[in-house]
Amino acid sequence: MIILITGSSTGIGYATAETLARNGHTVYATMRDPQRCPQLQQLAEKNQLSIHILSLDVLDDRSVRNAIDHVLSKEGYIDVLINNAGIGYWGALEYLSLDLVKKDMDTNFFGTFRCIQAVLPSMRKRREGTIINVTSVAGKLYFNFFASYCASKAATEALSESLAQELQPFNIRVAVVEPGVIETPIFSKVENDHPHADYPNMKRFLSFFSASLEFHIQPSVVAEVINDIVSGKANAFRNPAGPDAPGLLGMRATTSDEDWINSVAITDDEWINGMEQMGLGVGKYMKAEGLPQFSFA
Repeated sequence: MIILITGSSTGIGYATAETLARNGHTVYATMRDPQRCPQLQQLAEKNQLSIHILSLDVLDDRSVRNAIDHVLSKEGYIDVLINNAGIGYWGALEYLSLDLVKKDMDTNFFGTFRCIQAVLPSMRKRREGTIINVTSVAGKLYFNFFASYCASKAATEALSESLAQELQPFNIRVAVVEPGVIETPIFSKVENDHPHADYPNMKRFLSFFSASLEFHIQPSVVAEVINDIVSGKANAFRNPAGPDAPGLLGMRATTSDEDWINSVAITDDEWINGMEQMGLGVGKYMKAEGLPQFSFA
């Protein structure tokens, strides 16, 4: 199959490009600046994998169109589009700048929208194709201090479900992949400096992710889920990815909206006990001085 992936320089996109190429597919791995990621090209050459590196900036209409037109002119068609490029900012909504919120939405939602619009005419003409949108458990399970990211992923989930209905008559499949907490560079790219003293539950938020990252769940876990969709082994519309994803999604689905919102009102000890029953060692982070130090963008 001919497959185009966005956001392939690191993390899930990189792992997905490698996994799909090792399974015999021709992969066009796209990223904003290919010169900053020679490793994927080196991997392809060393292992004789059919991976082609292309420049594609999901924020730029012309860049998206040029990349997709290049693949179509060379291959004649694109079997699978994987919208993976994403970022995520965190902080109390009161202090988040509108520019950061726009970046979340422009990359995670409008970037996906741009790529889908560019590839659809050729897929619809062939009456064949697959579109895979990488969202997050955060698209269904909304955390305090993660409003901007959750909103962008929820919007992509809604777009995907609507689109799946639109494209069903044309034999074009749409699938969503919902990773849990995966160890990727999204946690270390940018330092956030949001005020937090007015919001007492900020430490819980950061402690949850700190404890989750101790499991070192690798992007290859998500790549295997995507490979199952591409191969036809997985036929579901929504596909949780990672050992924590089904549990987190199930917990939210069985909790009323009011109970979910009011859960932040429990004491720190109650919260720690609840998290540790889920296997998350948050206690040491909650009891330590200061906040855990890492970022989400």
